[in-house]
Parts: sequence; structure tokens; C-alpha cells
Amino acid sequence: MEIQIYYEDTDCGGMVYYANYLKYFERARTQYLEERGLSVAGFMKEGTVFVVVHAEVDYRSSARYGDRLVIETVVSDMTAASFTFSHVIRERESRRVVVEGSARLAATNGSGKVKRLDRAMVAALQSSSTRSH
Repeated sequence: MEIQIYYEDTDCGGMVYYANYLKYFERARTQYLEERGLSVAGFMKEGTVFVVVHAEVDYRSSARYGDRLVIETVVSDMTAASFTFSHVIRERESRRVVVEGSARLAATNGSGKVKRLDRAMVAALQSSSTRSH
């Protein structure tokens, strides 16, 4: 997945505001699932809501206004009720690593009670071994 950095993405120093990387991770996760035929909105309609229970971000270098970033996403771990996405964000032209991170999501019933992952989702994620860009 690719992200164009706009002025609104930056802080007063002209660099991407640190918390925005979590939003970019979210976009990449959603696209990753959709590319595999899995709709977050569809799961919500069926009573499954995914919540982030842990996130990590390692800032490696700065991204600035006008940069184009590429986000590589993989599912790096899965349990009966949760899965972890790992992300690497690079500057498109130089391939320089900007940020690395991960987010663990748990499946809930919409009221906060943890539930097992949908079998179709598990099958789609287990059969997928390619990176999403």
C-alpha cells in the first residue's frame, strides 16, 4: 500500500506526526484483509468487532511532506481469538525504513467479550504468505 504525505500529516517541524503512523498501519491492515476477500464491515455486521489490544512502533527515520511511503504488511502471529499484523513503512524511492511496528487485534462480540476468530478468516490468513504493499 502506498501513502502520499500531505501537509496535514506533519507536525510543526515538517515531519510526519508520530501518531499518524498508527493510522497508516490501520489503513494497511484494512487493505490487507480486503485483498483477501475479508471485509471488516462484513464482520461487524455479523457481530465481530476487532479491537487493538497491543501496538508497537519503532521510529527509524523521518518522513516529510511530499514523501511517498510504501507499507508492507504481514500477519506474523495468530491465536484462536487474535492475530498480529507486522508493518514496515519505507520511503518509496530510496527504500529507506521509516517505521517498523505491529498491532495485535482481538476478535470481540461487539460488547467487549473476546470470541474465536471466524474460520473463513483464519483459512484466508493462513493461506496467505505474500506481503501487501
